[in-house]
Amino acid sequence: MGLLISAAVLLFGFGTAYVASEEVRYLSRAGIEETKILTGRVPINRLAQDPTAPDSLRQLAGLVIAVRTYAKALGLEAGETYTSYSDVGRDTLLLVLTASPKDCLCPVTWKYPIAGRIPYKGFFDFTAARKAAQDFTDRDYDVHLRPSAAFSTLGWFNDPLLSTALTRDSVELAALVFHEIAHNSLWVKNATAFNESFAQWVGYAATVRFFMARADTLSALRAGDRWHDEQQLGEYYTLLLGKLDTLYAKKLPKVANDSGRAAIARWARDTVAQGLGASFRTIAFDRVAERPINNAALLGVRLYRSDLYLFDDWLSLQNGDLTRAVLMLQRILEDAEGDQAFERLRRLVAAQRAAQAPPAEALLLDSLDATRPPPRPE
Repeated sequence: MGLLISAAVLLFGFGTAYVASEEVRYLSRAGIEETKILTGRVPINRLAQDPTAPDSLRQLAGLVIAVRTYAKALGLEAGETYTSYSDVGRDTLLLVLTASPKDCLCPVTWKYPIAGRIPYKGFFDFTAARKAAQDFTDRDYDVHLRPSAAFSTLGWFNDPLLSTALTRDSVELAALVFHEIAHNSLWVKNATAFNESFAQWVGYAATVRFFMARADTLSALRAGDRWHDEQQLGEYYTLLLGKLDTLYAKKLPKVANDSGRAAIARWARDTVAQGLGASFRTIAFDRVAERPINNAALLGVRLYRSDLYLFDDWLSLQNGDLTRAVLMLQRILEDAEGDQAFERLRRLVAAQRAAQAPPAEALLLDSLDATRPPPRPE
């Protein structure tokens, strides 16, 4: 899926002179690239009907239109997201950097207006991305640099569908569109893991319903299988990261810490993988289990798979009504920030289950009061 690019970053970058400061150059490049994307847009309705466009492209454009229509019917805030298409002229849109010390699951964060602190940084300038990654490597950090095909500006701009994100897999394309639209519908400041996990849940839950509404049972089942595997991956990474947390809490010398990481990698490959591997439906899990320990990469994948079961539990408590589930989360998290997002959701799910699932409204105020700080004295 995509990532967040702060609207403030793009605006500031576009309006700032290209001077010596590395950060100003970064901001300027982001603004310039966004301007190129926006000026190269083609309305997706026109693309879907363009007889000169390849059939495959017109069909995918038509699918995006249908997904947007369904998203609005679900009550999601589709806004202008993916009402246009832009060919970026290359196969990789940007590179995303994550970094962490090798003895701590402590992501490096970057702070931006509107979005708050984010544990990754996207680079349109690949040379700058590799230089930043090397700087962290030289400081003996775990570093992960990965390509990203899409991003969201949370509705501040008319985010077009990009050529780099246009997959021929109709299930994944639909899930991507729903995912990015979900960010427009709910974004909690300083809560990246919650935001991305929420969008993953909405993405696949909405995709299942979308294809069922089209009587495309096979695609709906495939979307359900992908969501199943996302949850399985979440469980795997929870186990793996728990082992690493225990290791790092010992504050061992570097050699001993490296030895411990290698032992956990063997445990993940030989023990966990054997038990979990057969349960995956769409993913070749043996490739996942073979990866070496890299805190930065693990933190990156966890962002999209944190406590996914909570969202399914919440949906179940709303009788499977996705519209209601999202609307209630918007109300519950209206003034939440950071860890409060997952904390409130956990409290509400637990309270409703304990009370045999009474209506959400009956517990809403109690749940909010339990997580809000006390009022300041006059």
